[in-house]
Amino acid sequence: MTAVEKKTSRTLLLVLLVPGLLALGISFVAPMLWLLRASFSTSALGGGDDWTPDKYSEILTDPFYWRVAGNTLNYGLTVAVFAVILSYPIALFLARSTSKYRGILTALAIAPLLTSSVVRTYGWMVILGDRGVINSTLQWLTLTDAPIRLSNNQLGATIAMIEILMPYAILAMLSGFGRLNSQLEEAATMLGANRFKVFTRIILPLSLPGVITAALLVFVLAISGFITPRLMGGGRVFVFGTEVFQEATVTLNWPLAAALAVMLLVLFSSVIVVYRRALRALEA
Repeated sequence: MTAVEKKTSRTLLLVLLVPGLLALGISFVAPMLWLLRASFSTSALGGGDDWTPDKYSEILTDPFYWRVAGNTLNYGLTVAVFAVILSYPIALFLARSTSKYRGILTALAIAPLLTSSVVRTYGWMVILGDRGVINSTLQWLTLTDAPIRLSNNQLGATIAMIEILMPYAILAMLSGFGRLNSQLEEAATMLGANRFKVFTRIILPLSLPGVITAALLVFVLAISGFITPRLMGGGRVFVFGTEVFQEATVTLNWPLAAALAVMLLVLFSSVIVVYRRALRALEA
């Protein structure tokens, strides 16, 4: 390729990148800059020309927000771990299946995404409520004398969020299971490895990148959500998502809401750094 052809290729590449970069700048970079600016604002609505770090000082010195950060991290990790554990067998079965119904089974696995998370959350409120299906069944079987508290707490919010995010975990793992090779499994079996050794030494290591990607996706979606924690938590579950919503729509304290959102972005970034290092360690 001549120098003229290389220059033309670079120019064409830049021209093709311009629309995407403009869209990214308008839809992501600009709102992020406004969010950062609003977090330092002295006005209740995020305006004004004065800058102050008072909201960050308030967050970092208030024990309540440290508890919120801990609750958010614990909530996201719990949801991510259990969603991946429950989704892994389904994703592995779909990835290895040669049935002509594989497409239908995959569609059924992700079909819950066609229903709003709000509707599914209300469904879990009915199932886990004091007079819901589970408690009614337990009392009918005389296994319990009083309803078990399964809703209006972090347990209920966690259960609902795990089910809501499982389709995302399945999709992420399916896209990351490309390294699985049935020939390696057959070779290991021929060499005398039992099913447990084949799984632990071949299938699991090759599928770990997809598992970590699914865990990251579920974690990010879990800690950024507010509908399920707010409805299932009954006002008793405090995470960054619910607090941002509270400050932005109820108390109308936009600088504090923006500062909390920035702190959530910092948590996102930290998790992504850990994710990239984990992938490098697996690929090494």
